[in-house]
Amino acid sequence: MIGWPKDYSMSIALDNKDCTSERHSRRAGGREARRAMRAAPLADDVRPIRPGLEGGRYRPLGDDDLGRIHEAVLTLLETVGFANAIPSCIEALTRAGADLGADGRIRFPRRLVLDTIGRAARNFTLCGQDPKHDMMISGRRVHYGTAGAAVHLVDVEKREYRESLLQDIYDAARLVEGLDNIHFFQRPMVPRDIPDPLEMDFNTLYVCLAGTSKHVGTSFTVRENVGPALELLYAVAGGEENFRARPFVSNSNCFVVPPMKFAEDACGVLEACVEGGIPILLLSAGQAGATAPAAIAGAVVQAVAEVLAGLVYVNAIKPGHPAIFGTWPFVSDLRTGAMSGGSAEQALLTAACAQMAQYYDLPGGSAAGMADSKLPDIQSGYEKGITNVMAGLSGLNLVYEAAGMHASLLGFCLESLIIDNDMLGHCQRCVRGIEVTDAALSVATVSEVCLEGPGHYLGHQQTLQLMQTEYFYPEIGDRFSPKEWNEKNKPDILSRAIAEKKRVLAGRFPRHIPKAMDDRLRARFGNLIRLPRSGMGL
Repeated sequence: MIGWPKDYSMSIALDNKDCTSERHSRRAGGREARRAMRAAPLADDVRPIRPGLEGGRYRPLGDDDLGRIHEAVLTLLETVGFANAIPSCIEALTRAGADLGADGRIRFPRRLVLDTIGRAARNFTLCGQDPKHDMMISGRRVHYGTAGAAVHLVDVEKREYRESLLQDIYDAARLVEGLDNIHFFQRPMVPRDIPDPLEMDFNTLYVCLAGTSKHVGTSFTVRENVGPALELLYAVAGGEENFRARPFVSNSNCFVVPPMKFAEDACGVLEACVEGGIPILLLSAGQAGATAPAAIAGAVVQAVAEVLAGLVYVNAIKPGHPAIFGTWPFVSDLRTGAMSGGSAEQALLTAACAQMAQYYDLPGGSAAGMADSKLPDIQSGYEKGITNVMAGLSGLNLVYEAAGMHASLLGFCLESLIIDNDMLGHCQRCVRGIEVTDAALSVATVSEVCLEGPGHYLGHQQTLQLMQTEYFYPEIGDRFSPKEWNEKNKPDILSRAIAEKKRVLAGRFPRHIPKAMDDRLRARFGNLIRLPRSGMGL
């Protein structure tokens, strides 16, 4: 008889008090062997989960709803338009066909908007420094990653919040480098130990690039800070032409101040990044009930209108430049006005925004996983699980802030990255859904087991064949029997995450940027780089 790693009836029968210690040892050894077999790496095409699984099965908006939202969006852009455009923005948009009113607002004729949607970039790749991390952004292919601008790191052992540091961003990046279910790394914290905006922007980018070979997202405070960053990116890529061919960094750009106003500094950054060859995440982050309508549908309308204005802007500068439809509306707790990133309403907003991206056939990115809970606890688990799985099931291409975040974007937790990697594995398995084939219907298998076999499927060829390719197994999640759990000194997921974080950070110092290249970067930018070599294991 072949055993099984959980308390199925055959295993329970073997676990009774009359079992000898020899049989117990044999059973335990077999159990560990099966776990080791499941932990062996699989080729991407047979893994139960992988980047870019196709979602889209969950659709909170009906087809008529999508059309009505679209019409409302076009009406807002044509009649309300945007305030506070900088001169270069006005020049680009009016040249493209937008109207500058006597009230100083830029308005967008619907034909301009529709033409822009038709010619905008789609089906493009967000590259990693290592090509194995490249992400094709198309259709309803789903990818999960980090993001945010938390000002605190969550110290779970002390149950305290402290200011986030540059070293924390580097540590988060090198943790993500080894977490298979976190597909990209956008800066999740700001380095509070670096007050100067230029040094902050430059060092944030530097430590992200050094910490992970996955695609990186970052932000810049003002236009002038983009130049040194481009010089850094071109150097790491081996030349400007190489970076433009394979841009492994995107710019998260809050070009709009909701409701319906341009953000002057961010617009300058957008223009510099487009000119420098950096893909743009067009990010509209209104807060329902505060800077966006309290009605969920109205919050979606405003976010879509704001991002489509940004899409016209980008394409007016450079037609076909890669831009992500970053509708990113947040939720307010209307009793207090505080943000509620872990709410059910947030999950609905994110899923609806994914549908609108698909309506336009544009690459979409939005936020989920922004737990209101201050620690990685039960509340954090249900808030992150619900919002992230709904985002994935809706077919959102890029799910930002999906891992590590707490306190509605105010705190970031390294241990939560490790816990959330498991959670995102579950989400991706739900996204993948159920494949119904003749073999999967299992008529022959049922017949064989019932009529010819032992009456169970534990050792059947189909079970052994599918145990790795059909089923996802968490890395640190607890699936022990109560007996095993007791034998292992009753571990919980947080204690295991703490131990894993310490193990990884003691030994993982990525070297995808060779030391010789880092030497050249430090020689060129020595007055800017603030992370000491000791913090990088050098």
